[in-house]
Amino acid sequence: MVQSRDIFLALLLVGCAVSLEVQITPSHGEISLGESKFFMCEVVGVAKHIDWFGPSGDKIEPNRPDITVTRNDESSSTLTLYKAGTESAGTYKCVATAGDQQGESTVKVKIFQKITFTNAPSPQEFTEGDNANIVCDVISSPPPTVLWKYKGARIQMEKDVRFKVLSNNHLQIRGIKKTDEGSYTCEGRLMARGEIDLRVIKVVVNVLPTIRVWQSEVNATADVQQSAMLTCAVDGYPEPMVTWTRNQVVLEAGEKYSFNEDGSEMSIMEVTKLDEGEYTCIAKNKAGESDQELSLRVFVKPKITYIVNQSTSEMEEQVTLTCEASGDPTPTINWSYGERVFTEGEQASWTRPEQHKSLDGNVVVRSDARVSSLTLKYVKYTDAGQYLCSARSAIGEDDQPAYLVTPESENDFGSYNCTASNEMGTESKEFLLIQAEVPSSPSISELRPFSTTAQMQFEEPETTGGVPVLKYKAEWRMPGRGSWVHRIFEVQDGSISEVTITGLKPETNYEVKMSAINGKGEGESSPAELFKTKPVRNPNPPKLEGALQPKGNSLKVSWIKQDDGGSPILHYLVRYKPIQASEWKPEIRLPSGSDYVVLSGLEWDTEYNVYVVAENQKGKSKPASMSFRTSTEPAAIPDLGEEAALSMGIMLWAGILVVVFVLLLLAVDVTCYFVNKCGLIMCLCGKSGTGTKGHHIEEGKSIFMNDESKEPIVEVRTEDECTANHNAAGPTEPSETTPLTEPEKIFSDEKGKLEEAGLSNALTEIAAERNSVIQTNTNESKA
Repeated sequence: MVQSRDIFLALLLVGCAVSLEVQITPSHGEISLGESKFFMCEVVGVAKHIDWFGPSGDKIEPNRPDITVTRNDESSSTLTLYKAGTESAGTYKCVATAGDQQGESTVKVKIFQKITFTNAPSPQEFTEGDNANIVCDVISSPPPTVLWKYKGARIQMEKDVRFKVLSNNHLQIRGIKKTDEGSYTCEGRLMARGEIDLRVIKVVVNVLPTIRVWQSEVNATADVQQSAMLTCAVDGYPEPMVTWTRNQVVLEAGEKYSFNEDGSEMSIMEVTKLDEGEYTCIAKNKAGESDQELSLRVFVKPKITYIVNQSTSEMEEQVTLTCEASGDPTPTINWSYGERVFTEGEQASWTRPEQHKSLDGNVVVRSDARVSSLTLKYVKYTDAGQYLCSARSAIGEDDQPAYLVTPESENDFGSYNCTASNEMGTESKEFLLIQAEVPSSPSISELRPFSTTAQMQFEEPETTGGVPVLKYKAEWRMPGRGSWVHRIFEVQDGSISEVTITGLKPETNYEVKMSAINGKGEGESSPAELFKTKPVRNPNPPKLEGALQPKGNSLKVSWIKQDDGGSPILHYLVRYKPIQASEWKPEIRLPSGSDYVVLSGLEWDTEYNVYVVAENQKGKSKPASMSFRTSTEPAAIPDLGEEAALSMGIMLWAGILVVVFVLLLLAVDVTCYFVNKCGLIMCLCGKSGTGTKGHHIEEGKSIFMNDESKEPIVEVRTEDECTANHNAAGPTEPSETTPLTEPEKIFSDEKGKLEEAGLSNALTEIAAERNSVIQTNTNESKA
């Protein structure tokens, strides 16, 4: 009989054969979306197979990319979910089998969304004045609560109605201001899990550009190598980019236009009349763009564009000189002759300035716009000469002469001979009167360009037109661009062969030509020569001149600026020392406007070296040098200033001249006394010798009358006559001792004259004079 104990054991063995004990760890599965997680299935006992089944009931095959199953050992297996998605949610089952035995366990996997910011860019930019929506998209499961903070503090919507949180959790700021700019915090919270996350968003407020113009109309002068600057001050955020346009064409930097770093200043180089007009300043940034118009008004200095010399004949009915001038504003034109100025509508008779006396309508001036004419009626030869046409306006003037020539006819031109003759002989000189023409063109023989200057050597014109060349005109410009810039060079000392043009730009191509000007007018220009200036470099050394000062131990060193190398001179450096010394005196630094320095307190009778160096931004020039020797030290030098020393010198020379003049007068007076018995000494000493003189006169007259064989002696004057003749400026009479040449002939001539005039009258006058002299002697004897 089967016992109950055997039955229980049998049932226990059957139960063990039917099931295995299976456990999954962890038993609950919550996975954040996108996270990865694994689950371990453990079997009590030995299982031949351990399999995993997904939510759909299908067996999970190993080595899938999103889910993997790994058999660890005989009693465990691992299920791994990678980057779980919503489709990964569900119940997973682990089944273990060992022969007839089987066991299983399940785990429920839940997928949830943690707080995630899907769109919260930073920075976010807005335009001032707009309604700004600050974007912050955040998701979670369940949906989060979103809070906004500004500078770390929660925004109180009820205190500022401009702030509002929209239904999509975005923050709206109505009419955003520049002061609203800063860092905003978008914070998401999930109470169910106590989860929190945040994003800091930088908000940038862009400001539309504004343009301020200090001068809406700028004035400039054309054709004087002047630049004009147009300025527009711009504000905005971010910093606006400035461009300039004219007639809707963008202006680019180049030889004509230049700009500062931010473009707010535009310089128009070498302004011409064509540059006049409207320019637009455009400022643009992320917030938008603004524009402002500026006007450039270009004035043109007066320039005489047409004037022609005229020739006419004596008493021709009338001749008209015409002068045309250009300029903006329109210049007024005046005519002048010498110091006399004619104005429009004036009618006057005119020959020479000093002869202008009556108003009889012989000169008429008429003007119309830019043309003026000067009409002379009934021309005389004295009307010939230079008439000056002057064009003037508020910004300058220009003068050009017109010459009126009045030969009688073509036959008047030719050779003229001037002859002067007297008893001693004849002298003659030939003059050639030709009709003047303008000179031919000079020829440029050599060009030496520097950075901002160029030296030109040229040959004189082959023909001068019959009259001397008075001036030379040099004209230059960039090849084929703009109008010619010119400079007039006067002819000094009869000739000139080298000129220097200035105001050039470094490393720039130029063309240059020259023409000659005489009294007739300007001749043809030479062919244009091309050259290129040197790049910016060190300046040329200055030219030095030295002059010792009155003290003798000081020197004034003067210099003349040469080519500055294309960069303005910053200063001059002066060094000096005695030649025998090894060390230089302390260097003297002088500003660029200086042109001399006075070296004082130098050693006497010592030779010095002086160096002067010019310096620009590029560097220093080679030193210009000179040597000089100071004066020998005098025995005593009064401590006088330069002006006092100069005054003493003048007084000393004046004293010397006075002494010389007195000595000269004394010498002349002594000579007159001994030669002609006259002068100041004769007047002072004459009375003491009157008796003797009278005796001599009497003897002289007796000899003259009685002894014809001897040389006649010219009668001398009495004391009174001497004084009278001394004061007079008449001819000098011969003295007592002056013999007459050819005595016989002279006496014969005198005798003949006496006979013609009446011998008796002559003898009577001689006798009367003799009695007068004898009477004078008698009176003196009685005295």
